[in-house]
Amino acid sequence: MRIQKVQQAAVLLFAERGFAATGIREIGRKLELNSATLYHYTGSKEDLLVGIMRLALENLSTMGQSAVARSARPIEQLGYLVSAHVGLAALNPLTSKVIDHELRSLAPRNYETLLALRDEYEALWAEVFERGLSVGEFAKDTDAKVARLAVIKMCNGVANWFHADGPLTIIEIQERFVNLAGRMVGVDRLSDQLSEGHVTPVKLDVEPTVWAG
Repeated sequence: MRIQKVQQAAVLLFAERGFAATGIREIGRKLELNSATLYHYTGSKEDLLVGIMRLALENLSTMGQSAVARSARPIEQLGYLVSAHVGLAALNPLTSKVIDHELRSLAPRNYETLLALRDEYEALWAEVFERGLSVGEFAKDTDAKVARLAVIKMCNGVANWFHADGPLTIIEIQERFVNLAGRMVGVDRLSDQLSEGHVTPVKLDVEPTVWAG
């Protein structure tokens, strides 16, 4: 069995029950493995969570860097960051929930390591907001910190309600959220200013599909 299958089972259970309420035995039962065999693949339950979160946060950071690199204009960079983040959350909802909710479940050393990865990603957003204000592309009364936190939280929330068989496609969700973010900084129809179009999201290896056991 590949570690990817173990991680997918863990993500499914962590997202459904929470990290604290999920035991290593439950993960083993999901995979039809005994605990001893499962430890061979992953080590402790926290080691498993750390591996999942590290992979996801590293992908998030890489995605963010690529989004910002698409344009030199802060207003476009904001649009691409929102498009990328929303796409990732919509295509990887269970992993996104685990990243968003379980960071504080980690022991201090692991918490600090993964917090640094998350902060590295959020620093991309902070720089875009600061530059957008300094060059006059964002409204002068924009509170950069509050707007940044609000936009990221808004994007994270997509994982809680988006369904692939729902009335809106991922691209339609990306467009709406880009326009909402644009309005927060005083720009109408920001999606129309994205010269390269929306970011195509990638499904993470740890994201479960329909579980077949």
